[in-house]
Amino acid sequence: MTHRSRRGLAALLVAWTLAWAWPAGALDAGLGAVPIGVERQNPHDAVRGFLEAAHRGDYARAAFYLDLDYLPRAEQSTRGFQLARRLKFVLDRKLPVDLSNLSKAPEGDPADPRFDSLGALPLKGATVPIRLQRVASDAGPVWVFSESTMKTVDELFDEYGPLFAETLPPLFFEGTWLGLEPWQWLGLVVTVLGGLALSLVLERLMLALGLRVARWTRIEWDDELVAAGQGPLRLPFFAGLLAAGSSFLLLPRPVQLLCDRVSYSLVIIAVAWFILRFLRVSEAFVQGRVTSETGDVGRARSLRTQLAVLRRVFEVATYVVGAALLLMQFEVVRNVGVSLLASAGIAGLVIGLAAQKSISTLLAGIQLSITQPIRIGDQVVIEGEFGTVEEITLTYVVLRIWDQRRMVIPITQFLDKPFQNWSKSTPELLGVVTLQVDYFADIDALRVELRRILENEARHAWDGRVQTLVVLDVQDKTLTLRALVSAANPDRVSELRFLVRERLVVFLRARPQWLPTLRTETRPAPSLPDPAPVPPLAGPRD
Repeated sequence: MTHRSRRGLAALLVAWTLAWAWPAGALDAGLGAVPIGVERQNPHDAVRGFLEAAHRGDYARAAFYLDLDYLPRAEQSTRGFQLARRLKFVLDRKLPVDLSNLSKAPEGDPADPRFDSLGALPLKGATVPIRLQRVASDAGPVWVFSESTMKTVDELFDEYGPLFAETLPPLFFEGTWLGLEPWQWLGLVVTVLGGLALSLVLERLMLALGLRVARWTRIEWDDELVAAGQGPLRLPFFAGLLAAGSSFLLLPRPVQLLCDRVSYSLVIIAVAWFILRFLRVSEAFVQGRVTSETGDVGRARSLRTQLAVLRRVFEVATYVVGAALLLMQFEVVRNVGVSLLASAGIAGLVIGLAAQKSISTLLAGIQLSITQPIRIGDQVVIEGEFGTVEEITLTYVVLRIWDQRRMVIPITQFLDKPFQNWSKSTPELLGVVTLQVDYFADIDALRVELRRILENEARHAWDGRVQTLVVLDVQDKTLTLRALVSAANPDRVSELRFLVRERLVVFLRARPQWLPTLRTETRPAPSLPDPAPVPPLAGPRD
C-alpha cells in the first residue's frame, strides 16, 4: 500500500469515527435556539449550568443540557422541561454532585475511567449510571447528559421522586424561590406546623404514661423526673418529624442539610436540657430526703453545699459537651480544631498560662466543696462584714449581709485568708455585753437583774446554758463589767446581746450613783512661814 493510499485510508477512518460519534444536524432541534450563556464546552460547565438553571426553576433552559435527540422534535420541548425537573430531583436526593471532581478540559479527562460519569443508582436490582456524553452540535462538540441516562430518568423518578409531586395543580410547580418550588414550601410549612402540633400531643401522651408508671413506686423522685421531661421531650419528637417530613420533599442538598442539622441540634439541646433538669431534681430530692431523715442541721448544710457545687460542675460539663457537639457539625469548626491541634505545643502553653488563674479558681471551688470550710447557711465574718453564706459557685461566694446587701467574694479568698465561721461545727454561740460602772455599783444586784432579764424578757432568745456577769477590768475611775450569755444560733445571740445591753442600761439609769462619776475633793492650802528678810546687797566702797 502506497503512502498516499495510507493517508487516504486514515482520513476516511477519522471521518467515519467523527460521523459516528457526532451525528450531523442540530442537537435538540425541538428546543429552539440555544440561549445565550449556556456553557457546555466541558463536563464541569455542563453539570454546573444544568444544576443552576434547574435550581432556579428554569427547566426550559436546563433542557439544553440534555441529549433529547431520541425524542421526536415536537415532544422535545415538553418532555425536556419534564425530564430536566425529574433529573434535578433525582440528583438532589440520591446523587449529590461534587463539581470539583469534574474536568474542565474540553475533551474531559480520558485518564480517569469515570470522567464521564457522575455515579450510579440502584434500580430494580440493577445499577443505572448517570453519564455525560460529548456530542456534535451546530456550535461544535458539547457535553450533555447522555441519551441512555435520559431514557432512565422516568424510572428513577418513579423510584426516588416524591409521592405526590405531580398530582398537585400546575400552580405549585411554577418557578422557584430560594431554590424551592411552591409545593416544597407548602410541604415545609405543613411539616413544621404539623410537627409542632404532633410533638405536643406525643409529649403529653408520653408524660401521662410516664406519670402512671411512676406512681407505682413509693418515692417521689421519679414523679418529679417525669414532670421535668415537659419541654425537653418535645424537641426530639419535633426533630424526628422534621427529618422524616423533609426527606419526602426532595429538597436541594443545602436545604436538606440545613433541616438535618436543625434536627440534630434539637436532639442535642433536648438531651442537655433534660440533663440539667435531672441534676436539679436529683439534688432537691437527695437534700430533702437527708433533711427529713436526720435532724442534724450541720450535716444537712454540708450535703447541700456539696450537692450545689457538684451540680454546677456537671452543669458546666454539660454546657461544654453540648456546645462542642453543636459546633462539630460545621466543617469550619472542625478545620479550626485540626489547625489548633497542629499547633498544640505553642497554643497549649499560651492557653495554659492565660487560663492559669481561671483553672486554679475552678479547682479551688471543687476543693471548697470537699473540705467545706464554709457551707451554705453558715454565718461568717470576712472583710469586717458579718453575713450568711447564700450561694456557693465554682468561682465566687455570695454573702448576704445583715442589712440585706449581697457581698460577692472570690472563692480563693476563703482558702488563702483567715475568716470567722460562727456556725462551722455548731450554731450555738456566746454573746458578750460590756458595761462601764462606778466603783460603788452593786455587782450582785446587777447579776440578779441579768438573770431576771434572761428568764423573763429574753426567754425566746436565751437557750439557758450560760449567764454570767464578772468584773472584767479595773480602771482608775470605772469598773468594766462583762455579761456573758448564750443562744442557739448567731441570729438569736445578736438579738440577745441587744436586749440585755438595753435592759441593763435602763437598770443603771434608775440608779445614777452606780453610773461612772467623776469625784473631786477641795482642800485648804497649807500655811507657809513668813520668808526671812533678805539683807541688802553691799555696794561698792568709795
